[in-house]
Amino acid sequence: MRIPHLNNPEFRYLKKWSTIATLIGIISGVGAILFYELLNLGTRLFLGYGAGFFPPEAGMSLEEVLNWSPPSNPLLLIPVITLGGLISGLIVFSLAPEAEGHGTDAAIRAFHREGGKIRRRIPVVKMVASVLTISTGGSAGREGPIAQIGAGFGSFIADVFKLSERDRRIALAVGIGSGVGSIFKAPLGGALLSTEILYRQDFEKEALIPSVIASVVGYSIFCLYDGFSPVFAAQPYQWSLIQIPVYMILGVVCAGVGLLYIKAFYSAKEFFDRLKVKKHIKPAIGAFAVGVLAVVLMKIIPEANGAAGLGALSMGYGFIQLALYNALPLEIMFTLIFAKIVMTALTIGSGGSGGVFAPGMVIGAMVGGTVGAVFAKLFPWLVPPEAVPAFVIIGMMALFGGVSKAPIAVLIMVSEMTGDYSLLFPAMVAIVGSYILTGDHSIYREQVPTRIHSPAHVEEYFRDLLRIHRVADAMRSEFPTTARQDSLTDAMLKMRHGVSALPIVREGKIEGIVRLRDIIRVPVEKWGDTRVEEVMRESYSTITPDKSLHEALDLMEQRGVGTLVVVSPEDPSKPLGLLLKRDVIKIGEAKLGRKKEVST
Repeated sequence: MRIPHLNNPEFRYLKKWSTIATLIGIISGVGAILFYELLNLGTRLFLGYGAGFFPPEAGMSLEEVLNWSPPSNPLLLIPVITLGGLISGLIVFSLAPEAEGHGTDAAIRAFHREGGKIRRRIPVVKMVASVLTISTGGSAGREGPIAQIGAGFGSFIADVFKLSERDRRIALAVGIGSGVGSIFKAPLGGALLSTEILYRQDFEKEALIPSVIASVVGYSIFCLYDGFSPVFAAQPYQWSLIQIPVYMILGVVCAGVGLLYIKAFYSAKEFFDRLKVKKHIKPAIGAFAVGVLAVVLMKIIPEANGAAGLGALSMGYGFIQLALYNALPLEIMFTLIFAKIVMTALTIGSGGSGGVFAPGMVIGAMVGGTVGAVFAKLFPWLVPPEAVPAFVIIGMMALFGGVSKAPIAVLIMVSEMTGDYSLLFPAMVAIVGSYILTGDHSIYREQVPTRIHSPAHVEEYFRDLLRIHRVADAMRSEFPTTARQDSLTDAMLKMRHGVSALPIVREGKIEGIVRLRDIIRVPVEKWGDTRVEEVMRESYSTITPDKSLHEALDLMEQRGVGTLVVVSPEDPSKPLGLLLKRDVIKIGEAKLGRKKEVST
């Protein structure tokens, strides 16, 4: 095994990113603990003591999770959730409008289009607003907020270390991974998510190693506080090969419901965007509608303690836990699919602060539970009743893996969250079907197809393309020249050919150069009487035809010029052509444009 030398670039890379990633992981782990505890405190305070509803929680034992009851006066849910939406909206739109919605898109946008910069107030504003939204009953999750919070931490560390724009973007992605990996106790899934969530068909490979380091550090800190047990309590299930067609069907159903989820979410967002009401109170309107819908569902479907209405409030992880214990009736799971879609669209689409991951997990779990329960009733020899929880787990993976365009990360994350890796193969069958059938539709609209489509990587690809091409590919072999005794008027007429510098040539040898900027310093009325030799420059920048366009562009930037004289390698005094910066850029953009078309 080769060990990197201390001065080796590999060692310097590891040293730099080990330090930076560890710091991001520490801050993310502590931030995840704070966010987690504020959510628990807020839920007990607002939903519990305010509305009389103490929802079941993930990870509880069967006895504990069954020991929950609906509020004695469900109408109290409406003012509580509305007040939460109102205060959250006032905070967000007064202090940091980019903290509205689910947060992950804002982090993705910052990576691709804003140089990895996130304002320092964002993590605090996002944390407070999300706690108010989720703990009062808004249908949203903690993944979006923690992703944006972690990204903000990464951007802050980049400021402290004065990192380049490229490294700042990596630090932002690392923050996403460490935040998600910490709070969901899924270090590998979180690290993979940070590289996969940015694109629909690609990975940000440079962020993987730092993300693994940061995610492990954040996960360790969070678990030292909350314990190392998985988020959900799940029993391993021994699946059978004859069930594979059923898992394929589950993938198809998840794709259909996932597309409905995306459509409903963005339809609600477009509706609230058009609504002629001040932005600050739109989240309150959405929250009020959620509260009313929850109460109506409780009255219409009172079975299972009104779970059809209450299960769609807040994150809903306790109801996934009930499904994992096979303790939710088929009718309730089926109703929760659509209730959760509508309530999430109203909560986050109106500007409420919270993530779409947890709702997607609930929806996927209920789709999986519904499909499993239907097959268990119709074909118990194929899907026995005790297999339904396995469908719940795979449903979570398939639905959100498809709509997030991050199938590998979600596959690993859910396995880590349930502590069950025995379902990886059937889950792969379902998740691939869901991913393919959802096509280019994603819940994250700021994703781009591949790295080449990202504004963050345009310059990188542009320069890579320029390394391939030579100066001879872009130089102007036919070019105007001038002589020492020519007037400036004559020189200016020759510049009509689109050049801003003319070589001064005598008997096939170059003697100097005259530039447009030197000519225009002379008053126009004196051009006819002023000779070129009076303003010429004897020093000029040259390059040979065999050099790469990348080298040419670097030389132009170093010398601060827009034109290079192309000379013979054997005789530097013999001009062969002119190379203009705009011609270099044009050939790079043409090649880059064709590459984009091919990749699309």
